[in-house]
Amino acid sequence: MLSTVGLIAILLIVAWLSALSYLFWKLHTKYLIFEENGEQKSLPSLLEALTKELSLSKKHIAELSKRCDKIEEEGKFHIQKIGLLRFNPFKDTGGDQSFIVALIDANDTGIVISGLYSRSGTRWYAKKIVAGKGSDHELSDEEKKALKLATHIGNE
Repeated sequence: MLSTVGLIAILLIVAWLSALSYLFWKLHTKYLIFEENGEQKSLPSLLEALTKELSLSKKHIAELSKRCDKIEEEGKFHIQKIGLLRFNPFKDTGGDQSFIVALIDANDTGIVISGLYSRSGTRWYAKKIVAGKGSDHELSDEEKKALKLATHIGNE
């Protein structure tokens, strides 16, 4: 008959072998799944291929990040804010037929275009805007309001 110490030793060995068998089975199952996704290559060659693929992916991500940064920087110079104001500059005409439109970029640089309607016709004026102020000509109160509308809408 076996002694209690011998029986405990056998039970420990059986438990140890069961744990090792279970871990080996899990590892083997994962290896088979890993091998299915590859081309029946060895584990080192699969790992090498994955490392190369990861390196290429990192390069592509870096290139895309640079392109996004460039597009974002260039986008600051596109028209981003628009302010429209209709008004009546002359008391002898009816309605708000005249208007001012402000077209500015992210740096508040662009133009304001004024269309003044009167009975004899419509006159058009354009003024350059740099950093939110009239560059070559002083802005009228209405043009300042249109510019303020554009900057307000752009900051929401």
